[in-house]
Parts: sequence; C-alpha cells; structure tokens
Amino acid sequence: MEEKLKLYLRSMVANEGSDLHIKAGSHVRARVHGALRVLGKEKLNEEEVEILVREITTESHYQKLTEQGSVDFSYKPDKESRFRVNIFNQMDGLSIVMRVIPTHIPTIEELKLPSVIETFSDMPRGLVLVTGVTGSGKSTTLAAMLNKINRTYQKHIITLEDPIEFVHQDIKCLVNQRALGSDFYDFKDALPAALREDPDVILVGEMRDAETIELALHASNTGHLVFSTLHTLDAKETVNRIVGSFPKEEQNRIRLSLSSVLSGIVSQRLIPGKNGGRIAAAEVMIQTSRIRELIAENRDFEILDAIEEGHDIYHSQSFDQHLLSMVDRRMITEEVALEYASRPSDLKLKLEGVGRGGAKQAIKNAEEEIVEAFDFKVEK
Repeated sequence: MEEKLKLYLRSMVANEGSDLHIKAGSHVRARVHGALRVLGKEKLNEEEVEILVREITTESHYQKLTEQGSVDFSYKPDKESRFRVNIFNQMDGLSIVMRVIPTHIPTIEELKLPSVIETFSDMPRGLVLVTGVTGSGKSTTLAAMLNKINRTYQKHIITLEDPIEFVHQDIKCLVNQRALGSDFYDFKDALPAALREDPDVILVGEMRDAETIELALHASNTGHLVFSTLHTLDAKETVNRIVGSFPKEEQNRIRLSLSSVLSGIVSQRLIPGKNGGRIAAAEVMIQTSRIRELIAENRDFEILDAIEEGHDIYHSQSFDQHLLSMVDRRMITEEVALEYASRPSDLKLKLEGVGRGGAKQAIKNAEEEIVEAFDFKVEK
C-alpha cells in the first residue's frame, strides 16, 4: 500500500497540489489551488487504509493514534520530499491528510509578502506571532524568518515543533530542532528546558494553552526572540485570544506583559491570484507606543485603525490595505479583494478612488464637465 501512496503523492505534487486526502471508503483527493480534486477512480476500503497507516507509522505513533484518536508526524518517502501527516479516526474508519513541505525554504520576497516582515528577524528580543487558519502558510512564513536569521547572524536557534516541517541546516547559526512526541512530550515542559539551553531564538510551534503562552511571554521578557503561531484571523483577535486564555483576575497582568514584549503580529489569508494559484494577503501589526497603550488599556477595538494609520511611518498594514495594493499591482481582481476584505464597503470606496487621492480627481473631472457645459470657470 505504501508504494501506491507514493504514486498518489507524486501525482499530487505534479499537479501543484498542497494536500492529499485519503478516507476509508472514498476516492483519494488532492487540494489543488484551494479546491479538492479526485485523483483516479479507485476507492480505498477500510482495511486498505488501516494497512497503509500501519506501514507509515512507528509503533509510538500508532499507539498515540489508538489512545487519542489522532496523530501528527512527518513522512519522508524519498530524499527530495517531505510531508506533514495527520491521521485521525472518523465514523467510516481512518482518514489521512498529508501536506507538502517544500524542501526549499523561500524568502519573504519569494513569498510576495511585505518586506517589513523581514525586520522581525533582525530584532534582538521580543515576541513575534504568525497567525491564520490552518493552511494559510504560517509555517512557511516562520521558516522564511528563521532562515534569514540563520543566514545573517551567529545565534543559537531552538525549535519546538509538532511535527518538524522545514529542516534548517546550520549556516551561520546553530539550529536545534525538536519534535513533539519523539524529542519532548509537552510544550509547557520543553519551553522552560529550552531556556536553560542558552538560546537566542526560540520557535514554539503553537501556543496551545495559558501555561505555554505565559512561558512564551516570560522567555520574551528575559531577552529572547520568540516566534510562535495562533489560529486567529487578525491582530485584534490574537490579542483577545491570548488575554482570554487566562482567568479574569489575571487578564490585566497578562495585558501589561503582552503589551511590553509583543514585537509584531503577521496574520495571513491565502486568496486566489489573478493568474491562478493562491497568494498570501497579510495584516502586519508592528509594536508602537500607541499599540502598546491600546493593548495595555483594553482598547483592542482601536488596533485596526492604529495599524492602518501607521502604514506610511511604520510600514504596518491592514488586510484591506494589502488587498488594495495587490489590486493595483494586478495580482488579484477587485472581486476577490472585496470577497476577502475585512471592511468590504470601505474597500469598495477606495477601489473607486475615494480616500486615496481619487476624490480630488473626481472633483476635478466634475469641474471640467461644468466648464464644458456652461462655459464658465469654477472659482477655487
């Protein structure tokens, strides 16, 4: 069965797919440019999927699947490719999802993300969060930022991942990558241990609970640069999620701590490109004195306005500002921009020219029409 799996994986990669889906009793499918497509006519029955699972899992992985109902690990069918695997129980048997992990670590420029994101790699300390739904490219963006550090500075990087995705070779940095389940058994135990291992940079694969969040805040506050992820849509929701993970009586303390160490948030959404494929739209929040104040004073509802107002000075940007830029550069259509916008009505006005210099042009055009119709000058 494993050889058959390799054929499906090769077919998916050849069709520029990102995820392979195998479900007992159903057709094998691949996600290609955001849509699920059937690969071939064969259906794998429950017994065949069970055999396949036993072939590609270790004894410990299979035991975890049996005990907990799901398991994550990485799979390497050959020297050139790697896949992130999730296997889980469902009502008809087992299902497998395998995501392509590119062997080449792209740069921020190659990802077509805002260049300001690169500056997070230059920070000596602080907390940098990359957020978004599953499949929005968080791991790739994090890998690009770590890769810049690795190629630029002489530092010690420790990663705590579930599972290890991008493999970083030692270039200028010493990089130690640890996988949940094989190299450590709990983030909240591994993170304090990492602090005793002389790190400069720590990657925490995901901040899953209040204890891990507080440890990440502590690591950032003690002079380390910490990267992590959350499944949140934007900066405002990210702050709310972090603070809301704690009991009410502790939330003011967490707000103050977060406001002092949070260096930035990159929130991503993958959207359809004008020429096919998907590209990342990003909201980028950069810590400023105003952002610190808003977080500390529980004024999260003002964060989006602060991000947009800081665009020219700090190069922060909202989703809608990035969408507008991508429309101008003909990377996406106006229809896609409006579909994915945070404030569709505001973006529609800007697409029509209102609020970005177009209003003056509209007035000028109206004045010229009056002159032409009535043959007199409009006084200014």
